[in-house]
Amino acid sequence: MILALFAAALAIAPAASAVPVVPPVDAVKAAIEIRSDVTVRTTVEKLATKLVGGRPVTELQPADHLVAGDAVVYTLEVRNQGPTGVDDYAFTSPIPEHMVYVADSAVGPGAAISYSVDGGHTFAAPDELFVHGADGKQRAAVASDYTHIRWQLRNRLKTGSMALARFRALVR
Repeated sequence: MILALFAAALAIAPAASAVPVVPPVDAVKAAIEIRSDVTVRTTVEKLATKLVGGRPVTELQPADHLVAGDAVVYTLEVRNQGPTGVDDYAFTSPIPEHMVYVADSAVGPGAAISYSVDGGHTFAAPDELFVHGADGKQRAAVASDYTHIRWQLRNRLKTGSMALARFRALVR
């Protein structure tokens, strides 16, 4: 049985220069569909570049405080802790309102990836998504229009196994 849990929630203070990030467990576990024997854990980390030996090196750091323009990586860890394997498992992650999805950054080995532009009600491939522009005319959706990402595992999620998925986003 698949249940939809929680609602997407990452609030941003409108006048603040640094944005405190809700702990990852509460931050984006929202709207992830899970089975009672399958768990999905989401972590959020900030991409940071530092100089090492005069060369820039990019690393992941805790996303304690974010400001507009910061890049973050969301990692979803899916584990089957049940007594049997699970076929055709799908899980969904919202793109928080104060974030914009980075085009082509969603990955999930062995998964078909689809996107939503309507709050997670329907999902499709990027070239099949359309929205209405400010002028009321329909146009092709772009990455900044996406509201949710869904991964559909192509292979059986065996007992005791884990699947990983990731995507990047920028703070608005």
